[in-house]
Amino acid sequence: MLEINVKKRLGRLELKADLIIPEQGVTAVFGLSGAGKSSLINLVAGLSTPDQGRIRLNQRILVDTQQKINLPPEKRHIGYVFQDARLFPHYSVKKNLLYGGKLVNQAEFEHLICLLGISHLLQRYPNTLSGGEKQRVAIGRALLTSPEVLLMDEPLAALDLPRKRELMDYLKKLTAQLKIPVLYVSHSLEELLQLAERVILIEQGKIVAYEPLEVLWQSSAFQPWRTLEQEKYAVFSLPVRAYYQEYNITALQLGNQQLWISGQVIKNQQEKVRISINSSDVSLSLVRPKQSSIRNLLVGVVQQIIVKLDQVEVELSLDGGFVLYSSISRWSLDELGLSVGQSVFAQIKTIAVKK
Repeated sequence: MLEINVKKRLGRLELKADLIIPEQGVTAVFGLSGAGKSSLINLVAGLSTPDQGRIRLNQRILVDTQQKINLPPEKRHIGYVFQDARLFPHYSVKKNLLYGGKLVNQAEFEHLICLLGISHLLQRYPNTLSGGEKQRVAIGRALLTSPEVLLMDEPLAALDLPRKRELMDYLKKLTAQLKIPVLYVSHSLEELLQLAERVILIEQGKIVAYEPLEVLWQSSAFQPWRTLEQEKYAVFSLPVRAYYQEYNITALQLGNQQLWISGQVIKNQQEKVRISINSSDVSLSLVRPKQSSIRNLLVGVVQQIIVKLDQVEVELSLDGGFVLYSSISRWSLDELGLSVGQSVFAQIKTIAVKK
């Protein structure tokens, strides 16, 4: 567990944070540039010192201004991945991975490099690697130090879109297996949806929200961020109702309705499955579709209709207090004659699952 209670003057801003980060899972640190995101994790890493406060990691005090304790970065047992990989150019990939690391057995080493997809790169040098490959090596190096917490400062920011998507796939697999807390700095909604379990929302140095992603997503504090996107996402955390082996599909309970997802989602009885649905993947009908290949069908009530040039955003309320969004054309709006308070059928073409 990571406990943070600090104050730090940052020019005209004062960073204030009072947080308890769970023992494992990805907590995103989210906000605009200059809000204090990187400054927060730099305090944890020991790259800067708070003006006042204390940080404790697994019962070890990293810094306490009152007791005048301030461990240097190398004694904090923390892994840090920067925006740029910061590899040693004169070392091979293997030497970069092992630099500063603790002794690990060969099986652990092999497992990590396979998970990151860098087994074939061990004898190469940084100048021969792509941006995504460099970042995977940097992540591997940080983890081979056996850290008690992993800090990631916008590791995808410097990559082009194909490399971002490539590295995102590796990050999803990696973070699902890590048994330590991860603090992940980002201002990308896509990265939040793909990786984060909880989100710290920072504005002007202040923590304005700290919630599970699906809770924050529906909150008024997050409203300005949702409206920045051309397409909207609905984010739900749902219990598993049943698994049907014959078709290899899982039913999730959503109020009195259900959604189907591919494959078997193995969860404890108390756990839930988080899904996200893009508004562009939701079509609307006034009557229940018959003999359709689209399996997911929900009944909803129109709550709001927002016209944006030739596109229309329709907000639906679902049973159980859930909210779903659909992006349709103005032609469809006129043809359907939609109005607030009207019941409709929502067909969902694609569901993204965070397993």
